[in-house]
Amino acid sequence: MSRYTGPRVKIMRALGTELPGLSAKKTERRPYPPGQHGQARKKLSEYALRLREKQKLRLNYGLTDRQLRNLMIEARGSDIAAGAKLIELLERRLDNVVFRAGFARTIPAARQLVTHGHVLVDGKRVDIASYRLRAGQTVSLREKSRTHQTVETGLARKDLEAPTWLTVDKDTRSARVASLPDETSVPFAIEVQLIIEFYSQRL
Repeated sequence: MSRYTGPRVKIMRALGTELPGLSAKKTERRPYPPGQHGQARKKLSEYALRLREKQKLRLNYGLTDRQLRNLMIEARGSDIAAGAKLIELLERRLDNVVFRAGFARTIPAARQLVTHGHVLVDGKRVDIASYRLRAGQTVSLREKSRTHQTVETGLARKDLEAPTWLTVDKDTRSARVASLPDETSVPFAIEVQLIIEFYSQRL
């Protein structure tokens, strides 16, 4: 399945949660699933609950099903808990770090900054959105890109704070990875164990 490009608020309503990486808009005006029967209460099956949690991660971080599956395989092979490792790998993506630092309004906007060559890692241009940052590395913007409209729009967003594992300097448009993120780093409610259970029967 390809990356989602449809209505973002609609998908957040369907999943029952706001995904800050997907959209800066809110669902508070219509906090129920879309469609004619959206306000009718439905009891979800165990499979549906697990699928919903998986979709939250996939759509917030802008991944394809194959990308998320590959990350899950990598997480299961690590020395730490698979759920914690999965979150760490997702949060360390360059497009996500640009977003979490406040330099873009959403992850799709951050991905565009990266792929268009506006982002530097330790002073060198990196245009791969999935580039995985390490502790101690610094992300910054090219001097000519510091007043880019996407950056100004991102910095104007006030509903999200930078995570504790990032040290952000908005004046110089730079962010340093002070430490590796953990399972508490996700900026929305998620039950990682359900995602582990979803993949346990598929890997």
